[in-house]
Amino acid sequence: MIGFGLLIGLWYLLSITLLSGKHVLPTPYSVIATIFNDPGYSLWPALTRTATEAGLGFLWGNLIALSLALIFVISPLAEAALLRVVLATYCMPVIAIGPILQITLNGTAPKIALAALSVLFTTLIGALTGLRSADTTALELVTAYGGGKWKQLVKIRLRAALPSTFAALSIAAPAAVLGAIVGEYLGADSGLGIGIMNSENVLNTPRVWALAVVVTALAGAGFLVVHLVGRLLTPWAPRGR
Repeated sequence: MIGFGLLIGLWYLLSITLLSGKHVLPTPYSVIATIFNDPGYSLWPALTRTATEAGLGFLWGNLIALSLALIFVISPLAEAALLRVVLATYCMPVIAIGPILQITLNGTAPKIALAALSVLFTTLIGALTGLRSADTTALELVTAYGGGKWKQLVKIRLRAALPSTFAALSIAAPAAVLGAIVGEYLGADSGLGIGIMNSENVLNTPRVWALAVVVTALAGAGFLVVHLVGRLLTPWAPRGR
């Protein structure tokens, strides 16, 4: 909180001194006022649109990632065949694949797909690392009682994977918002991303900053919700200060 207060103070100081009157940095008050009272812009529909796109992308991207992680643990052959493909999608710049998705998909699907791609690799690696961090002795005990890879997965690996999986999901939540925003930059009729771009084009600096603050709050809320759920479901996991 102290750091946040210092940041706001520095913001206010710069807005009334070095960057005053340059249409670059409005005061924190004007930004907050714009969020709650901007007659020329409807914030709620745009926020709902972007949150829906990011939420659906987060859902589908993580479902695919978690499914792949389970398959890779059970079948090393599948991992050898598919992991490089997933890595290629991660290495491909979002700004490059976005236009392809805009051409091949319709409506909000390109934004959802970009949000899903933004979370896929992070969650896959987190879940895969967790699944493979299971206690070796416990795995050997399951084997000694006649259990195979499936029994090891259900009895031991899934529980062991929860802390690192939720850590990855916490990072993936803001990434999904970023993917949706980038998708809106590349072509959209509604959403926070297109709102920022249009406001920048007409030099409405307070609105640009206001929408940027709203996007940051949305990403931060996603992180906090997933983080809190992870803490509730993994009370045994070690916690940092």
